[in-house]
Amino acid sequence: MTKEKAQARRDRIAQMRAQQRAKERRAAVLMWGIGGLVILLLVGSVAFYIIRQEMDKSEAEKAATAAQEAMLPKVKNFEYKGAGHVNTKVAYKETPPAGGEHNPAWQTCGIYDQPINNENAVHSMEHGAVWITYQPDLPAAEVDKLKALAGEPYMLLSPYPGLPSKIVASSWNHQIQLDSASSPDLSAFVLKFRQGEDTPELGASCDGGETRSAADAPLPPAGSQPAPQPSGAPSMSTDAPAQ
Repeated sequence: MTKEKAQARRDRIAQMRAQQRAKERRAAVLMWGIGGLVILLLVGSVAFYIIRQEMDKSEAEKAATAAQEAMLPKVKNFEYKGAGHVNTKVAYKETPPAGGEHNPAWQTCGIYDQPINNENAVHSMEHGAVWITYQPDLPAAEVDKLKALAGEPYMLLSPYPGLPSKIVASSWNHQIQLDSASSPDLSAFVLKFRQGEDTPELGASCDGGETRSAADAPLPPAGSQPAPQPSGAPSMSTDAPAQ
């Protein structure tokens, strides 16, 4: 093999190697480019999801705030302080009451199909409960909507004869009258005032109290001595659980 042929052969080999290296570099660049694009797409998707979640949360908060602001002019506000315990009926100024003296036993939060004592319910409101009352002849479909709303902690629901509107929602120092269980003002009221800042005994229990209706646990009139309690009934004396 002549020197010229040997050199030509070396040149071809070098050229082939250079082409191979260039091909490998292009493949590497393409691979890294695709990988980078995938990473950018993933990061972008995550960022979009987070931003969308924050936007949805912000929109929900704005909607809740707007509902509360729309509801506020309709709310009646009072100035009851944490009040003492009495074992008799109380002559409340509001119907239903929104605060004041109350029975030593709070009404266990939940849904009642019969009227309950004002005095027990007011004690529950002192613990942060929202008490939803409705006229006894309210249509069953409306009552079912109220029951769905009242299935949460610190909620009371009961019929109330002589109610000034179809539905009244009460918390300690606040009350709103409504004509429909579907009113957004009702949900806004519960959101704002359940365990609200005016609650005298915030966080106190709404369980383990009175569970009977007003008919099954009648209270004596003001100025009289409490009637003897049936055996096994929750104590209504000053020794009863009171927070």
